[in-house]
Amino acid sequence: MLLKRKADYALRAVKHLSTLPKGELGSINSIAAAESISSTFLAYILRDLTRSGILVSVQGRTGGYRLAGAPKDVSLLNIIEAIEGPIHINLCTEGDRCPCDVASDCPMRSFWIAQEKSFNKALGKHTFARYRRTSMVE
Repeated sequence: MLLKRKADYALRAVKHLSTLPKGELGSINSIAAAESISSTFLAYILRDLTRSGILVSVQGRTGGYRLAGAPKDVSLLNIIEAIEGPIHINLCTEGDRCPCDVASDCPMRSFWIAQEKSFNKALGKHTFARYRRTSMVE
């Protein structure tokens, strides 16, 4: 699996927002500058993260973005799936029906399913709480 640039930028943007003091908003321009992301591309990414419920958008002159919840409740898996959809590491793990002709006798399918579950579990455990400054109060 290769993480697309859009997902990578989404992870960087959420990491940036998770380091802000509680209640502070991050503007597209400030996030883009801090994370070296095109502000135009970032606007699309932030829109998608807002639609998925991960971010809250505040409109207006002093508006911006913030996490919808606490950083401890947002994982790498949440962000990647919001941008790219469910993570599959092989075609045969995308559902009940494997497109392969030898699926019924394939010893590798169960291996790939187990690896995918393990990978998704690890991504789900890695939250953005680790990026919070310890001096900040939630």
